[in-house]
Amino acid sequence: MCGIFGIISNKRIKQSTVRFLAHHSEQRGKDSSGLLTLKNESYEVIRSDYELQKLVRSTRPYKSSVVIGHSRLITNGLEENQPVVRDGLILLHNGIIVNADDVWDNLKFQRTMEIDSEAILGVAMDHLASGRLLETVPESVFRKCRGTANCVLAIPRLGKLLLFSNSGSLYLAEGKDGYYFASEKYPLKKLRLKKIRQIHQKPEILSIPICNKIEIKEFRNRTQNLLPSLGKCINEEKMLEYLQPQLKRCSRCILPETMPFIEFDHQGVCNYCHNYRPRNRAKPRQELFKLVEPYRRKDGAECILPFSGGRDSCYGLHLVVKELKMRPITYTYDWGMVTDLGRRNISRMCAELGVENIIVAADIEKKRKNIKKNLQAWLKSPHLGMISILTAGDKHFFRHVETVKKQTRIKCNLWGVNPLEVTHFKAGFLGVGPDFAEKRVYIHGISKQLNYQCLRLRAMMQSLGYFNSSLWDTISGEYYRSFTEKKDYFHIFDYWRWDEKETDHVLKEYDWELAPDTKTTWRIGDGTAAFYNYIYYTVAGFTEHDTFRSNQIREGDLNRDDALQMVQDENRPRYPNIKWYLDAVNCDFSSTIEKINKIKKLF
Repeated sequence: MCGIFGIISNKRIKQSTVRFLAHHSEQRGKDSSGLLTLKNESYEVIRSDYELQKLVRSTRPYKSSVVIGHSRLITNGLEENQPVVRDGLILLHNGIIVNADDVWDNLKFQRTMEIDSEAILGVAMDHLASGRLLETVPESVFRKCRGTANCVLAIPRLGKLLLFSNSGSLYLAEGKDGYYFASEKYPLKKLRLKKIRQIHQKPEILSIPICNKIEIKEFRNRTQNLLPSLGKCINEEKMLEYLQPQLKRCSRCILPETMPFIEFDHQGVCNYCHNYRPRNRAKPRQELFKLVEPYRRKDGAECILPFSGGRDSCYGLHLVVKELKMRPITYTYDWGMVTDLGRRNISRMCAELGVENIIVAADIEKKRKNIKKNLQAWLKSPHLGMISILTAGDKHFFRHVETVKKQTRIKCNLWGVNPLEVTHFKAGFLGVGPDFAEKRVYIHGISKQLNYQCLRLRAMMQSLGYFNSSLWDTISGEYYRSFTEKKDYFHIFDYWRWDEKETDHVLKEYDWELAPDTKTTWRIGDGTAAFYNYIYYTVAGFTEHDTFRSNQIREGDLNRDDALQMVQDENRPRYPNIKWYLDAVNCDFSSTIEKINKIKKLF
């Protein structure tokens, strides 16, 4: 989940080239950074806990014939930045090794670091110590390590640089003055380099100056923890309420009387049931095959699949590769609320299917500070219709789809949006009545959006803390989501009927990871869901699980008794994830939950 670039040159390296490649690498994450350079007849490894461009400006590595950079989106090993150095080997790794703990059980060497990338070094050390060939190191890594492994492995004592990838997120180009490589093809094309080739399964070995000396420098100034853990505190967990109120519910679905704009007829059936239009009815599959035919290519990626690492996008990726027989590039927007579980599932799926993953990472510290400001404003004047502002920062997902399309020159995007994820109540608590004819999950249309924004502005006036530095980020993100024209844009589940049992069965085949604190597979990679659902349930007695299960009942996929039993478990407070969320945005758990528990109930 990082950006890598490198230059192996026989001439003086241009300052502008290094800065450009560093700038683009930061698109994939800039929580920390690292450099590998050749300086005064020794290799110098420089690691910092700040952005790569700042590190490049301060170190000025332009006189070196070898400059390799790493811009990191931290997933584990907060204190251990890259490049990772051990026993004369230097590794820069983009990806996550999901079985890092298990790898060490079968190696001659012992683990010494928390960071998962060390497992790759362990396999390489074990491989070379056994006298096997350098070029077969990647085979051992791919066989023993699960998850994405896009790697640059330097062995200075041998004068060799090994480039290898199991998902294709590494590209190599030749220039007049040497070799260039990067995590994506786009920056190499912008440099007008020739003979750009994707490194996928088959490794590349480059020569670098032989040297036995490696020097390491560390620069640290971070104070905030970007990797909160799924901790356990019994006293905190006891603060979470689970009242299970006896609410009047629809006799057909399970929506309760606290649902905004709900009405019941004389038989107890709600208006949401009476006005429901089936959404999970697949069109002939052949229609999609015809629609994507113009986008097929002889080689290279053919489509972009927006990829959160959640249940439905993962199943959608499976369908695109295995059933639609297309070669996708997955795109992930990481705004700081993608959990490590979600990231690990991204790594699993992309490695298993051999699919490149392009990450656009926000400034995570800034995004989390924005969330904190809005949460503090919300707590001063709690309003169920304003909870959605806590997730407004992720709407740039829609903006950067277009960024990735331009950079890859791929027009077609295929979305794995679940057709049953319609949650009228989120806008309903703001005063927006349900539009039963709306076919999309999100509110679209100028008049609808203006009405929504006017109602939200009125609610914001009750707590002026909403008017903070996050406002432009919120407004611009929602503009890209709701107003920009969507072209070459198809929904997989318009043509494959979504089935929960089939989805879960398929994902088991990929060893897809489940959450430790809930039985549901929905939204478990989303760091915000457990928190906002706790608010909805505590105040209104239901969550988005109730609306989702109700939609399944209406579709004929679930009976009412089973749905009631399911939501009883799914609505339980998920303490580990709520704790993770509040730690991530640097808000005190006890005081926050205490304020939520004191909000006047709707039942």
